[in-house]
Amino acid sequence: MTQDEIIAFIEGLPEVGTVRAGPEDGAPEAAWGDVFFFHEPGGDPARRRNMPFATVVASDYPGFDTASRLDRPGVFRVNIAVGRALFEELVGYPPAAHPEHAGEVDPAQADRIIAHPLYAAQGWVAVVCPGAATSERVRELVRVAREADAARSARRAGGA
Repeated sequence: MTQDEIIAFIEGLPEVGTVRAGPEDGAPEAAWGDVFFFHEPGGDPARRRNMPFATVVASDYPGFDTASRLDRPGVFRVNIAVGRALFEELVGYPPAAHPEHAGEVDPAQADRIIAHPLYAAQGWVAVVCPGAATSERVRELVRVAREADAARSARRAGGA
């Protein structure tokens, strides 16, 4: 699965809005080219949540996020907000326990579902360069994350 393939897949899901970080939106240069995916009820960016349900990043953020060594040629990472229960199912421990487990897996290893190096406590997982072992599961997890975000949007709309 290439970076373009996963981006196209996510953009093809219903009511998904995309933000590509660049100089025009004030993003830091390290983030330029990274892609953030949001549920947009009715396709309206004004109804977008503040947090994405998935991201695709292709470079390190010096001094902040370098564990996956994304500055290697052709390397990118898919990040997915799967929630606490699915996170535990995928990585074998709850998000709150991540500090005790952080050193158990190389966050630069390709084609493996891992706890996100920085956002594990929030129920995020990551995959560096999804390949044969993870591509289908990544697609499934992105669908689940998008559906969960849509459900949150619907609850908020109902309570507004």
